[in-house]
Amino acid sequence: MGSDLLAIQLEVTSMLLDAERRKLLALQREMGALQRLSCPGDINPEQVSDLERQQLNHSRIKLQYERLEQEYRFAAQGIIRRSSVSQKSRSQPSLGMKTTPKSRPSIFGTLTKERSPKNKRRLSMPQTSARDLTTVIRLSAGESNGGVSTETGENELDASEALIYQDGNLVSGSLEALTQHLVPTPDYYPERTYIFAFLLSSRLFIKPHELLEEVCKQCRLQMKLTEDRQDKAAEGRLGSHIVQLISEWTEVFAYDFRDERMLKHLKDITQRCSIINENQRKTVGQIMQTLVRKLSVLDKYEHVLTKINASLTDRLRVLKTNPHAIQKDILNVCNDPVVMAQQLTHIEMERISHIGPEEFVQSFVSKDVAEWDERTLFQDMKKTSNLEAYVEWFNRLSYMVATEICMVRHAASRRPVKKKHRARVIEFFIDVARECFNIGNFNSLMAIIAGLNMSPVARLKKTWSKVDTCKFDVLEHQMDPTSNFSNYRASLMAALHRAAGAHSNRERIVIPFFSLMVKDIYFLNETCSNKLQNGHVRFEKFWQLARQVTSFCTWQQVECPFERHRKVLNYLLTAPVFYEDSLHLVSFDCEGPENHLEKERFKTLKSQLLDQ
Repeated sequence: MGSDLLAIQLEVTSMLLDAERRKLLALQREMGALQRLSCPGDINPEQVSDLERQQLNHSRIKLQYERLEQEYRFAAQGIIRRSSVSQKSRSQPSLGMKTTPKSRPSIFGTLTKERSPKNKRRLSMPQTSARDLTTVIRLSAGESNGGVSTETGENELDASEALIYQDGNLVSGSLEALTQHLVPTPDYYPERTYIFAFLLSSRLFIKPHELLEEVCKQCRLQMKLTEDRQDKAAEGRLGSHIVQLISEWTEVFAYDFRDERMLKHLKDITQRCSIINENQRKTVGQIMQTLVRKLSVLDKYEHVLTKINASLTDRLRVLKTNPHAIQKDILNVCNDPVVMAQQLTHIEMERISHIGPEEFVQSFVSKDVAEWDERTLFQDMKKTSNLEAYVEWFNRLSYMVATEICMVRHAASRRPVKKKHRARVIEFFIDVARECFNIGNFNSLMAIIAGLNMSPVARLKKTWSKVDTCKFDVLEHQMDPTSNFSNYRASLMAALHRAAGAHSNRERIVIPFFSLMVKDIYFLNETCSNKLQNGHVRFEKFWQLARQVTSFCTWQQVECPFERHRKVLNYLLTAPVFYEDSLHLVSFDCEGPENHLEKERFKTLKSQLLDQ
């Protein structure tokens, strides 16, 4: 509400200034004409009276003009940006994204070293100046600032408008100031790492459509200022910068634009940019086409997932009524661990490619913005469920491993096979897990280990006695959860170093243990508050969040180099899977209960099955 009033006040004050300026010019012309037409000796009393009246009016209107100009100058603070040439302080630490003067197709760049903060100091925002209006306009046009003096205190920004820097890096600021820092001018464009970090974290405090609305308002104000100056070159640069900002927003956070309100603001601002800079029409068209294509791909992906889930529900219903309905096991579909690991990698990379970076922070929103209505908040913020779908895939793979071991049967017979054949299936999955480790697919690796360690599988002691567990022990050691998964983290760092110097997509593959990554992000959010005591956003925390999410976005961009085996992929995605109680029942069918607890569990499960 405050930003709306400020924008209206600025617009009205600008109109008043123009009117008063025209009055001053007219009065000056009239006074000059009276002085030229009249000589001191023959001025009659009526002419003297007219001249004095005009001079008084001139003095009065000039005083009004000066007051309006001063009011406008103070109101413009925090809206009009200072030239990037006049102040070159960094607004961000390294995020794995590097700013260069040339344009790039992606927001993600090379890794850079992290700076350690030292001394804290308060600076004015690069885009905010307390100079007088004419100086500010010259700065926005790229002219020299000229050394204009101001009254004492005018150079000091209100604490609520300031950004706080630490060792040259932005660490905190009010939400309003951070939003202003995002808006470009003819000669200022926010650093790309800041764009990513702010757009990622701002949804904890403001809904995306509200943020875009505010950005568009300030962009329109910038357009009005450059239009008043009639500087076509500045108008062209401003339009180009706004289009570039929109391009990066739609590129990385495309799912925000599933909201009709976002699309409305997007179309409005891009149309304005196309009007003031005709060269941007083609770029705007490409942006819209790319956005539509991304959203269309997401729609198709979600439709496929819906069909797969429906198919799984039907098959599981049949399997519950007839547990012997399975006619083949995984070894009949694919008995090569290398091929199986590659097909699992295909599924993993497809699933992670559809996860939007904003999904990592969406789960924090309802807790941090308690004043919002939770139902409205969910509708506004939750546009996708790709992260949840990926977690469900991990669970499915774990239960599929357990199901394949406990339900393994001859293709031509409904009788349970010998323990030797089940042991062979266990060894097959161990080999698949090892190949996943070699590829860099840590998520499938951990899912397979979790499946092998499930109680229905772990209790098959007679089967495990026929398994060579040496390779499995090595894999378990690599994914040992002690010391906060220190062994896994070391392996992940080795995979990252390999990917950094890779010459092929095969070597660039890094698929992290996803649940642990989500847990790390969750604890990063929990360890400290999002705001300081003075109400400023703790932006230093969100640099760390953005750094982690940036790494994941970099891994998403790798294309899977392996050949697709449709038959294997279809089996992995659609084979029926048992969960919990059903899995324990088939496990007892493989090897009967051995102790009192297992016997009691078996009786309970059978009675529940009969009741159903």
